[in-house]
Amino acid sequence: MNLGERIQLYRNDKKFSQEQLAEKAGVSTGFISSIERGIKSPSINSFAKIANALEVSSDLLLADTLINGYKVQAQNLTERIENLSPKERQRVFAILDAALAEY
Repeated sequence: MNLGERIQLYRNDKKFSQEQLAEKAGVSTGFISSIERGIKSPSINSFAKIANALEVSSDLLLADTLINGYKVQAQNLTERIENLSPKERQRVFAILDAALAEY
């Protein structure tokens, strides 16, 4: 998943339209659209404004781009697992064990 796709994912999670995100970030709707389609890359300043508007950390948006981005994803999953009941955790771990057994 590239940066634009990840921005779109978090935008959709927040139920923001491109127009709403653009307004909150102080950029144009066309710019958001171009980023999400992979046509343009935001400057550091615009990237920070978009991350702040989405209320997500920059490392989450860059998780697939960074060499150690998987650590961000792993931490996010860990936090989600912590919120599960013990029985649900057991199921998640069983699924992970089965999936990792293939490697």
